[in-house]
Amino acid sequence: MADDHVVYGLHAAESVLERRIEAVRSAVLLDVEPKGRLEALAARLRAASIPIERARRDVLDRLARGGVHQGIVLRVPPPREQDLRELEWLVEAKANSVRLLILDQVEDPRNVGACLRTADAAGVDAVVVPRARSAKLGAGAIKTAAGAAETVPLIAVPNLARTLGWLADAGIRLIGADERAERTLFDADLKPPAAIVLGAEGKGLRRLTREACDELVSLPMRGTVESLNVSVAAGILLYEMLRQSR
Repeated sequence: MADDHVVYGLHAAESVLERRIEAVRSAVLLDVEPKGRLEALAARLRAASIPIERARRDVLDRLARGGVHQGIVLRVPPPREQDLRELEWLVEAKANSVRLLILDQVEDPRNVGACLRTADAAGVDAVVVPRARSAKLGAGAIKTAAGAAETVPLIAVPNLARTLGWLADAGIRLIGADERAERTLFDADLKPPAAIVLGAEGKGLRRLTREACDELVSLPMRGTVESLNVSVAAGILLYEMLRQSR
């Protein structure tokens, strides 16, 4: 169908089958005897009566536009933004291990997509954005996310300040990135349950967002540039969170 998009790779395919198997329209598998995780995925597809096509590697390469498909491509509708109920479920299910990335009015869809990709790599449970003045989960963000839009929920909330208050009440520490903060990320406790809060490039955190944070931290800057792209900053902070949690 015209509105289909493809998901490729073992991790992304497993996530789709876990989250919305009913939406998978068809699958293309490499024309070899499947083994291991690919064999398990093929069994799940057959059990769900999802049409499976066998194809040569060059066909899968073309469908995945040169991405690392690991022998599987799924045709599915584009992913959709989640809402506050998904966030409430996540916090309840993950409890003391929850890790979130919160983006305050990041309006460039490529930045949102790159943050989703970084969040997936760092094991983040969800990316939270305000419903207004934030890039939507459209074609640009999905393309930049390179499959991560299927594995990491993008949750749009109606009131970010109120949501931050609710997260704090739920016991989640809110660590905001602010270039004026005296403490650096290396001095802060980023262990979960925690959320990293980032503002838009050039604007930073809004006042209400900044005031809702438990702690503000900065990224040490030793060169001549004054700031980093929001997705780069997200990567640094999320991997420090990952390091500390391990």
